[in-house]
Amino acid sequence: MYEYNFKKEERMDNIERQIIYGRNSVLEALNSDKEIDTLFVQKGVQFGGIVPAAKKRGIVVKDVSAEKLSAMCGTPKHGGVAAELCAAEYAELDDILAVSEQKGTPPFIIIADEIADPHNLGAIIRSAEAAGADGVIIPKRRSASLNSTVFKTSSGAAAWVKVARVSNLVDTIKALKKRNIWVYGMEADGEPYDKTDFTGGTAIVVGSEGFGLGRLVRESCDAVVSLPMNGKVNSLNASVSAGILMYEIVRQRGK
Repeated sequence: MYEYNFKKEERMDNIERQIIYGRNSVLEALNSDKEIDTLFVQKGVQFGGIVPAAKKRGIVVKDVSAEKLSAMCGTPKHGGVAAELCAAEYAELDDILAVSEQKGTPPFIIIADEIADPHNLGAIIRSAEAAGADGVIIPKRRSASLNSTVFKTSSGAAAWVKVARVSNLVDTIKALKKRNIWVYGMEADGEPYDKTDFTGGTAIVVGSEGFGLGRLVRESCDAVVSLPMNGKVNSLNASVSAGILMYEIVRQRGK
């Protein structure tokens, strides 16, 4: 059996960040059934079959400095490459859709559009689980992933709610609409959230912390809804906004 070069960082709630480093170790992991979250490669270094193998599996590849790799791995002898294992397994879109079918309820899905802060994504997952959402969808690019920080911030909810990681949010939204699921984006200039009917199949899209919804994502939504801003600050944290809207859906469906 192959012995991997591992670094484990103990976190709160016994969550570990597991890093595999070294070319042979990483390539072995890529050729196995291990669930890899992200591949980190040193800028300017060639890695033979490692990067193609990662891309074939749909794993996100990030270029980082040698110093960053040394800090991640706890040693400068990392060979220029490291892989972070997933803190939990990703689901498929059909797995999320199957949840509502099994419950006999209209779909209730959360889409995180480029939420880069892992603490925000973890909080969204935690609220989604508490509100009884069927699952959370995130993009592969320009988004926090299901790593140890997200898992910890979700207070373990990431182990219970299904999280799907997709290549293209716009295509995913189109697929949901074909299933008669209405997709609502969250933006400041939208219609009042409490005037919208969420009792049918619903997916809400939460925009990124700094830029809101991407243009194509917004154009793909059926409607855009907003929360009232009655103070001097004109926006809420993405996870707070998402939580409020989730519980509006819970309230309406509880009637």
